Amino acid sequence: MRILGIESSCDECAAAIVEDGRRVLSNIVATQIPFHAAYDGVVPEIASRKHTEWIGVVASRALAEAGIGADGVDAVAATARPGLLGSLLVGLSFGKAFAWTRGVPFMAVDHMLAHLYAPRLVEDLEYPYLGLLVSGGHSIICRVNDFDDIVVLGTTIDDAVGEAFDKVSKHFGFGYPGGAYIDRLARKGDSDAFRFPLPRLHKGDHRYDVSYSGLKTAVVNQLEQFRVPGHEATGENIAASFQKTAVDILLRSLFRAVEDTGLTTVVAGGGVAANSWLRARLAERTDLRCIFPPLELCGDNGAMIAGLGYRYFQRGDRSALDATASPRVPAFKRSYP
Repeated sequence: MRILGIESSCDECAAAIVEDGRRVLSNIVATQIPFHAAYDGVVPEIASRKHTEWIGVVASRALAEAGIGADGVDAVAATARPGLLGSLLVGLSFGKAFAWTRGVPFMAVDHMLAHLYAPRLVEDLEYPYLGLLVSGGHSIICRVNDFDDIVVLGTTIDDAVGEAFDKVSKHFGFGYPGGAYIDRLARKGDSDAFRFPLPRLHKGDHRYDVSYSGLKTAVVNQLEQFRVPGHEATGENIAASFQKTAVDILLRSLFRAVEDTGLTTVVAGGGVAANSWLRARLAERTDLRCIFPPLELCGDNGAMIAGLGYRYFQRGDRSALDATASPRVPAFKRSYP
């Protein structure tokens, strides 16, 4: 069973062919970074225009790399939510049109669930486990009961972790996208040069939540207040100290969830899952099984969409061709301590 996966939720135009929900035959990602770098962030109108220009070529390349023609596609899956509405509509419309013209099933899938599915393309995992979904738009700690059944334990009360990386990088002129530039700079810096404060979210309904507005303010507006004497305010030191604190905020809440749920498998997904400091810190926990997708599956990609689409296909789920896109995060179940 070969599924064509289409992903266009933000600024990556992606298509992939995945066989039987696991074997990635092709995974093509056309990045728009050069078109958005001048603005230090994604411009929605530019993003949707580039998707319109590229989607046909990207899908054709995915078919060619997989060694099949359009007749070799058994079903199509495309991202329907959440994301930039204009970008979503391009990929979703293309996916529906492709399915209709070939007479094959179509599945509209959730981008966030797909990120949590990405590690399953390379690892055999048994449910349930803890999911750590971290990206420019999302910071979620959840219990994953099935491929489409998650219970949110904690999330951000303000900025997402990837958004904080981008804003700090923009302020200091490190580069775009911020996460990658800060990660590289941090490897040359001293993570103890600045002692930035951790948010005080640890009681009641916020036990597993995270917050990044305070850290962002400290780094951007109160830098000297938190510099440790004897350390210079170099870009490398700022990046290393910020990254350490940003990851510590995540892991503090995640480890609380580990303690309270008793689940010892942690599966990470999303662009920030590529962060080397996050991976290193989790690797230190020898009592946990920590699963990361390969770097090429951390960011937005069509393979995770196709893999998740296969699970819906297996269950007999189909989406109508009038399915539409939504920019909003779905109302996942929420659990409190």
